[in-house]
Amino acid sequence: MQSTPHPFASLSPARVVAAVESLGFWLPGEPFALNSYENRVYLLHDDEGQRWVAKFYRPERWQDAQIQEEHDFLDELVAEGVAVAAPWRNAAGQSLHHAEGFRLALFPQLSGQAPELENPSHLYALGELIGAVHAIGERSAFRHRVSLDLDGMVREAQQRVLGAPWLDRRQRQAYERISNALYAELQAYAWKPETTIRVQGDCHIGNMLGRDDHFALVDFDDCLMAPAIQDLWMLFTAEHEVEWQMQLSEVLEGYEQQREFDRSELKLIEPLRTLRLMRHSAWLVARWDDPAFPPAFPWVPDAGYWDAHIRQLEQQRLALKQAPRWLA
Repeated sequence: MQSTPHPFASLSPARVVAAVESLGFWLPGEPFALNSYENRVYLLHDDEGQRWVAKFYRPERWQDAQIQEEHDFLDELVAEGVAVAAPWRNAAGQSLHHAEGFRLALFPQLSGQAPELENPSHLYALGELIGAVHAIGERSAFRHRVSLDLDGMVREAQQRVLGAPWLDRRQRQAYERISNALYAELQAYAWKPETTIRVQGDCHIGNMLGRDDHFALVDFDDCLMAPAIQDLWMLFTAEHEVEWQMQLSEVLEGYEQQREFDRSELKLIEPLRTLRLMRHSAWLVARWDDPAFPPAFPWVPDAGYWDAHIRQLEQQRLALKQAPRWLA
């Protein structure tokens, strides 16, 4: 049982308004909570009609220096004309602010719709956008942000899930067996640190907004050092090889308008998918004390969820063995 309330439990609309107004804004309306769980994110507008997104960072997740690197990277991208949103800075040049017991940042709202991943022109545009991010991302390295660590992150996810209270003895044994097998399989896919660049880190369609063939990339909260394919693989959603090759061709054609892509990284797609699957369940376990999680993910304590997750990991082990056929 939790002995003290979660910090986000105290983040009422009144405290959101008070925090933003302490920065010198006046908000004539109520903040609107957006669909975000890791942090708390609100849409609001000021008295001049400017629409903002206020991000309240999860306490104790990132150090201030790590958040500042996120902001500085966004400034660097905006300065080069890349379609992202850089945080607002006050007269002193500060983009990370402290108010009402929270750390927060304000971003101009970028509007639009999610891309269609079966649309070739959308895929080309997304490839070109991500290529532009990476062309700047490879110019220097993060000093404080984390690096994508296949070995360490798999082990961390495994231990987190094995410590969850909901798996019965059979499920715990099955999960330990398959996660150990996946860990062994993934050893062959380790990459060298010098092949990593600064990337957005969580490049799914929910973080891409636009219209027609023009898109912007939002939410760099998970930016880190990683192989370039980390920002590309989630665009390849087709189940059949012909469609998959179409997606690959369009994305890489757009990408290479900005930066050359090392095709040897394609072998990392299934390993990265494996890592994401494992980390997602571990994330749900880790965040269960957050009051937003039980109502949003009510199936997590159910035995059926963990049976399905174990089967999914079994299937992913087969996919790891079959991955080379996509590279023909």
